[in-house]
Amino acid sequence: MSSSSSSCCCRASSLSASARRRSAALSRRKESTVPKLAFCAGAKKPTSLATTTSYSSSLSRRGGRGSAALRKCDYSVAKRNKNAIITRAHNANDATATATGTGGGHHLTSKEDLLKGQTKTPIKGNTGILEDLEDYVASKTKNRNVYVETYGCQMNANDSEVMMSVLNDNGFTETKDIHDANVILINTCAIRDKAEAKIWQRLAYFRSLGKPKKKAERPVVGVLGCMAERLKTQLLEADQLADIVAGPDAYRDLPNLIDTVQNTGSKSMNVQLSVEETYADVIPVRPDGTHSAFVTIMRGCDNCCTFCIVPYTRGQERSRDLASILYEVRVLSEQGVKEVTLLGQNVNSYYVDTNKSEDFLSSLKEGNIVGNNSIEAILNINNAREELNMKNAAGLAGEDPTKFNGYAAGFQSRYDAGRKREGKVQFAELLDRVAQIDPEMRIRFTSPHPKDFPDDVLNVIRDRPNVCKCLHMPAQSGSTATLERMRRGYSREAYLDLVKHVKEVIPDCAITTDIISGFCGETENDHKDTVSLMNIVGYEQAFMFAYSEREGTAAARHLEDDVPEDVKQNRLAEVIEAFRTQAQKKQEEEIGSVHCVLIEGPSKKNDDEWTGKTDSSKWVVFDNTKKYGEYNGGDEDEGDAKHELKAGDYIAVQVTGCSTGTLFGKCLGKTTLMAFQAMHGSQRVAPKNFAAAAR
Repeated sequence: MSSSSSSCCCRASSLSASARRRSAALSRRKESTVPKLAFCAGAKKPTSLATTTSYSSSLSRRGGRGSAALRKCDYSVAKRNKNAIITRAHNANDATATATGTGGGHHLTSKEDLLKGQTKTPIKGNTGILEDLEDYVASKTKNRNVYVETYGCQMNANDSEVMMSVLNDNGFTETKDIHDANVILINTCAIRDKAEAKIWQRLAYFRSLGKPKKKAERPVVGVLGCMAERLKTQLLEADQLADIVAGPDAYRDLPNLIDTVQNTGSKSMNVQLSVEETYADVIPVRPDGTHSAFVTIMRGCDNCCTFCIVPYTRGQERSRDLASILYEVRVLSEQGVKEVTLLGQNVNSYYVDTNKSEDFLSSLKEGNIVGNNSIEAILNINNAREELNMKNAAGLAGEDPTKFNGYAAGFQSRYDAGRKREGKVQFAELLDRVAQIDPEMRIRFTSPHPKDFPDDVLNVIRDRPNVCKCLHMPAQSGSTATLERMRRGYSREAYLDLVKHVKEVIPDCAITTDIISGFCGETENDHKDTVSLMNIVGYEQAFMFAYSEREGTAAARHLEDDVPEDVKQNRLAEVIEAFRTQAQKKQEEEIGSVHCVLIEGPSKKNDDEWTGKTDSSKWVVFDNTKKYGEYNGGDEDEGDAKHELKAGDYIAVQVTGCSTGTLFGKCLGKTTLMAFQAMHGSQRVAPKNFAAAAR
């Protein structure tokens, strides 16, 4: 809480109980018209203040699918709980909001610009006591330590980095010590019951931290992300474990939501789903010296598989403009990052109109990129525009990369992709453009849908040495009947044909998958089809789970969760066993092979060992007790110069042993991605080929 707010509380405590009740009632009556300061990230030029309201009119028409339901739900929250303030700091319909930002959101005045020419303008807070605006802003820089925990997918990890960029831009500082935090934020996952159960436990613990303290000294607890979107009412009212609930499209509003709680004691919520927000103009906060990074390129999902909650917690698909992605990847390259993973709920369905990139380029020129202050102009506007207009000389994305070439053979979807994507920059071209920025930077992407692997995408993966030869192809089931109930858009046969085609186009490609056991209506024969799929494909990695019904999904509304829990678990165990059998065989085939490995860091089990990752996303453990020379293509390093290895280095490793999930090897010397490629024509050398080369 700010010093000025603390002073107000001290004065209020001296009033009589009846006076306090009258003051509170008066404050509530004025709530809808009293301006609240909401220092959200974005625009650098002065605009106006936002207004916080005690009802859900702040939910705008831009909410997209489900916005009407959100309005109804949030109105009922406010009506039942007088202490809940539903707030939308960048409301598109509010005349006090500023112009649209390049990331799709609306920005409020920064605290610095508010002080320009308005420092003597007083505002009236809920206590009825006049505050000087300059003092108010100064108070906001005190006691703003934020502790963040993140659960779930890589998308959540990147969202937390985006969120911290917004908060840093508004005077907050991240702390790793939860006891030093004034604000505790937990970024959540809603994909399964187990993930939510863990978060409930953590919320109870967070609340216990404030019990010995006065109410004004307790940390503000906020629940963010998918679980916040799904269980907003329960979090605020029934369990009262959270002060703030913010959906994945509301991170720009976090400073305002936090201020509302700290200054009024009221709970705050923003769960609007946007059809535009991509945070394109926010540079995420990443740890110093990091050698790998996530870059979100699209958000939301339009597939609407019957089992999946994502379309209801993440909203409709929308892609980030091309220029902002190329810019961020270029910045990461300049900072020494060696591996970038492109993220999206349906990452390979990316498509965007390049005309939108001018908005980002203009913001870049004006210095209106959130979190960009420390980069010191690594790229200027001319560099960014030149990169955007770069011709695809290699033509790896096809002769006309804006032409929609259809889905993979045998796949379909619930929407007309040709109408949406024709004439737009699509995933193959984006992947090719990103790969050309830095040949020494590995490029990965997740999570894709199998339907979006047409040949133009496969060709880019095959022909760009730094695009990793590891495809995540979520099957979910090996039964056509089950796939139809899941509304996946393909049959067992179409999926197996695609796997065969991928291995023909990209011979050394590793394939990973997701599997759900015990989905609605799954019979014993359906289950056997899934087990046989595991044996036929021979996945390198698999994420396997028993079906967990999610409230609000099509399966929960229209299908019966009729497979008993013990049967689900038994079937899951059989699927896992089939996977492990085939994975062990795959691992044993690696013995004697040589890989270009990116060092990740010290082993967690042994300080004398390094861990690294192959191009095919396999973990390798090797000795780190000596220095190494340059790799020369043989089984010994050469040269007088010896290198002290560090995280982010490329080395050649020969595999000498394995477990089901880990390879063990010896280092053959330091190398680079392109030097290894020039020697061997790929990022992996098969055992017999390496033995012949070594002779």
